[in-house]
Amino acid sequence: MGRSTPIVKPDNVFVRYFKDTRAEISKVTWPTREEGFRLTWVVLVVTVISAIVLFGLDSLFSALVFLIIGSH
Repeated sequence: MGRSTPIVKPDNVFVRYFKDTRAEISKVTWPTREEGFRLTWVVLVVTVISAIVLFGLDSLFSALVFLIIGSH
């Protein structure tokens, strides 16, 4: 009998997923600690400002609806 080439078993779907994920994560350029802190503060400030604006708009529309419907 002749030598046969070994049959290569394909990767499991989950194993391939995690290998691909690991390869993609290694390509990411992660921010430095200082950049992370700075960007976190930017997100917090924008979130607080957005919350204040939305509260103001909600209060305005609530007052308008109260004026239109009247008090019962």
